[in-house]
Amino acid sequence: MSSAPLTPPGPMHDHRPDPVVSIDYEERARGLLPPHISAYIGAAAGSGGGSAEGTADWSAVRFRPRALQDLRTIDTRTTVLGTPVETPVLVAPMAQQLGAHPEGEAVMARAAAAAGSLLGVSTNVAVPFSTIAAAGAPWWFQVYVMRDHGLTELLVRRAVEHGARALLLTVDMVALLPATVNPRQWPEGPAKSRLTNLTAAELAAAGPGAVDMDAGISLATIGWLREMSGLPVLVKGVLRGDDAAACVDAGAAGVIVSTHGGRRLGPSVTAARALPEVVAAVGDAGEVYADSGLRSAEHVAAALALGARAVFVGRPALWALAADGETGVQTVLDGLTGELRQVMTQLGAPSLDRLTRDLVA
Repeated sequence: MSSAPLTPPGPMHDHRPDPVVSIDYEERARGLLPPHISAYIGAAAGSGGGSAEGTADWSAVRFRPRALQDLRTIDTRTTVLGTPVETPVLVAPMAQQLGAHPEGEAVMARAAAAAGSLLGVSTNVAVPFSTIAAAGAPWWFQVYVMRDHGLTELLVRRAVEHGARALLLTVDMVALLPATVNPRQWPEGPAKSRLTNLTAAELAAAGPGAVDMDAGISLATIGWLREMSGLPVLVKGVLRGDDAAACVDAGAAGVIVSTHGGRRLGPSVTAARALPEVVAAVGDAGEVYADSGLRSAEHVAAALALGARAVFVGRPALWALAADGETGVQTVLDGLTGELRQVMTQLGAPSLDRLTRDLVA
């Protein structure tokens, strides 16, 4: 359970577990995966510095811990758009998981369920929605709006039929990655860019370019998705307060502050720097989430204290999937949650609602 009594200090309990990042799943995965898949997972825009800077800025947050709090029980449970979860550490939507593991998202979904977490599912998911649903984890469907809106509508309706609880409208188009890590250039061919939940006949009828991302999406797209699906819509890839406020005004249930893991634009503002402005702009009108560069429980606590409802982790889960399958992913999620309890203890915050802005220096 994620509401756990605190182990009293003493000689047998003074050792803090190694942080999740010290579990070198990335190194192990790189030794197992074909080079082009490792390159895809690790790639960032431009010179690649944006990804490292994103992590560094989470590490730069400094705390002002509270003293003399009742810390006998530490509770990491919360709700996300009304869905209860045992942990605020959620799994980001990621494509090409079948390249990392033979069962791809099926394994990721089972690990998320076992950890009491929630799964983001990519438009380019490599397994049927029915397989995702069978794992038992709550899941949200990430939407890239295609040039052929009919194909997008087919995908969304099928996701709804199989239990998706929200849509993640992704608005930061990934156009700056080197061609060498473009899945369409992989040795296996364009099949690695997967749209499993559309039939071959549907794709053929749509014609060339139909699945390319629509560069003409706007605030009106939020309402279109919400009305068509009946689901709440989060806008993923927001880095400005004015954009966040406009999204909520247009009907979004909230936003995800994200640089796409540093894959959007190398010199863009990091998620850690953008988060306070976005939280202030949204206020109580919606929920704010964050991803990009989070690698430790201290990072998770920083994001929550700065106003995020929960966070998404991507590469740590994907490297773990490649290195150790379901066990690896669950180890990362459970490890981050367990370490978060210890960080909360040190901060004097027995529950997530006590991780507030006054804890940040």
